Parts: sequence; C-alpha cells; structure tokens
Amino acid sequence: MARERVHIFDTTLRDGEQAPGAAMTREQKLHVARLLDRMKVDIIEAGFPVSSAGAFNAVHTIAEQMEHSTVAALSRAVREDIDASVQALKPARQARIHTFISTSPLHMHYKLQLTPEQVYERVIDSVTYARRFCDDVEWSCEDGTRSDRDFLCRCFEAAIAAGANTVNIADTVGFITPEEFFELITNLRNRVPGMEKVRFSVHCHDDLGMAVANSLSAVHAGARQIECTINGVGERAGNASLEEVVMALKVRSEAYRAHTMVDTSVLTELSKSVSEYTGFAVPPNKAVVGLNAFAHESGIHQHGVIMHRNTYEIIDPADVGGGESSLVMGRHSGRHALQLKLRQYGHDLGDNAFEDVYRRFKQIADSRKAISDEDILSLVTNRVGSN
Repeated sequence: MARERVHIFDTTLRDGEQAPGAAMTREQKLHVARLLDRMKVDIIEAGFPVSSAGAFNAVHTIAEQMEHSTVAALSRAVREDIDASVQALKPARQARIHTFISTSPLHMHYKLQLTPEQVYERVIDSVTYARRFCDDVEWSCEDGTRSDRDFLCRCFEAAIAAGANTVNIADTVGFITPEEFFELITNLRNRVPGMEKVRFSVHCHDDLGMAVANSLSAVHAGARQIECTINGVGERAGNASLEEVVMALKVRSEAYRAHTMVDTSVLTELSKSVSEYTGFAVPPNKAVVGLNAFAHESGIHQHGVIMHRNTYEIIDPADVGGGESSLVMGRHSGRHALQLKLRQYGHDLGDNAFEDVYRRFKQIADSRKAISDEDILSLVTNRVGSN
C-alpha cells in the first residue's frame, strides 16, 4: 500500500522558545534554523514578528538564508500582525503566513471577550487579508479540541473558502486523548466542505504526556502535517517531540502508511544545540536522542546486542546521527560484555584468568554506578602484575 507524505512543521523557534527560560539569541536561532533547513524540515516557524523588534529581525534573517524549508511567521487574526509577518518574510524563497484565533467557549469569553460570530468574522477577514500578500496561508484554531464541533466546522469551512491552504487544529492544553482525537479529526474531515483540497494539520501539547501519541493518531485519521519541536520544548510541559514523531513514522512507516522527507541523521546534533541554547537538559532516558537511548547495561540485553543489534534496538544509532550503541559496564553487566570489552583492548584471557577478572569486576560493580574502561583494564594489569 502506498505511503503518503507527512509534512513536518517545526515550531522550536516560536512555540518552543516560549517555554520559560528558553529564549535564544538571534545567532542561536539562526544556527538552529540552518540545521532544520539542512535536515529538510518542510516548514520552519521562525517566530512571531509583531511581538518584538528582536523577533521580527530573527524571522527576517532566517527568511533570507533558508534554502529548502518554507519559512512561516505567526500572526493573530489581526491585520497589524499579518502586516508584520509579510514584511519579515519578504526575503524568503518560500513563505507562509500562519494566522490563528481561539475557538473554544472558554477562550472566546475570557481571553478574547468576543462572541462566536465575531470570531467567525475574524477567521474570514484574517485569512482573506493574508492571501493578498502570500499564496501559502495556514489557519489554526487555538484550543480547538475544547471547541464546539459545529462551530469548528463553520470556522474550518470559512478558512478554506477564504483561501487557507493548510488548516490546523491545536490541542493547546494537551487535553484530548488519542482515541478522541482520531474521532474528532475524522469527523471534521468528513463534515467540512473543501477539506479534501487542503492539508490538515495538528499541533499537540504534552500536558498529559500524549502529544506524540495524539499526533500519530492524527496521521491515522488523515492529518498530513504535524507541528512539533526539537526535544519537545515549549509552553508548560512542551510540544510533540519532533525526533519522536519523525522516527515513529520512519520505523513504523508501514503501520502508519506514511513517511516524511526529513534527514534524520541531523537529529542528535539538533537536539544537542537546542539543549545547549535553551539550557534545558535532555533527560538520559529521552527517546531517540537521550544519552541512554542506545546504551545497555543489563547482561541479558548486552549479550543480545552483541549477537544482533536488533534484539534490543529498533533504531540504528547512525540513523539519528548518534554514533554507535554503547555497552555500559556496571553491576548488571555479564560475562559477554566484559569479554568483548577486554578483546577490544587486546586482552583475550583464558577461562581461569577471565573468571578471576570477572569476579573482581563484580565486586567493584556492586559499589559503583558504573565502571570505566580504565577500571576494567586495571583489573587485568593488576592480575598480570601479581603473576
């Protein structure tokens, strides 16, 4: 069965940077954008130009230098915002204006203080106005997953009729579940006239830890754009993690009947850069890019990986630019890993000699979290010296 392309929309430089304490300099943003462009991410949301002079300049600089990726700028459903985005995106080879407005009763009443009809009119006006300046316009409903479905359908239909090429539903507070999201997207795609002519997109947050699962459920339901960030950085608990989404679609491509055009070999480098610039450390157990993602200490797992990597790894570390798998020597390690370590350093011990080294290795391992290669070699050196 044919696999359809899923477009990857990276918003590390906009939504990701909104995480408290994650602000980056213009030079740092440009470096991240260059890596994203090298990775051939489809769309880079470079920022929110109207928010500050610094944000405007960063979007403008990134727009000048991207070779592969479309550069997007965020705008509220306000003409002033759209004007700022137009100016910031002028140098871009490929530009997108991304305009949004809240559609949930809670947001409309308390945040916007607008009636549903006023919001509906702003959807039409913002998309129509943006299309005067840009052929590529995306419309998003903020807090879409807590919105009334009939009203959502009206807004989606209006955005499409006004000229939006991509329509996006945001799970802004990470509220929905994968099963509910599948049903909601299916319902919208079936009910909204013109939906077959545009790309359906999703933007998921991780407040309940389901941003990636919701994004992938959306692919099953027919979404063909996922909005995500490197390392999952973003407001509160963050966004869907780009590296997890992309690798899930790569490793389980047949299950999702979908693929991306992303060069995954850049993922580890990007993850490290974003971590360094934002000051947000990547947890060791983070999927795909964590320090322990391809590390093995358990003797059973080490033996399996030694015999065949796929026994305990479903991703080749080289596919994400992560180097090689590592055997971490510690209290859970077994004979096979220790023998391999010794042979790598030119020590092929006989059975009795090896058992002596292994016994002393286990004694040391019980008192330490990990044992270095130097520690292991010293066990052999000390034994040789005592003979």
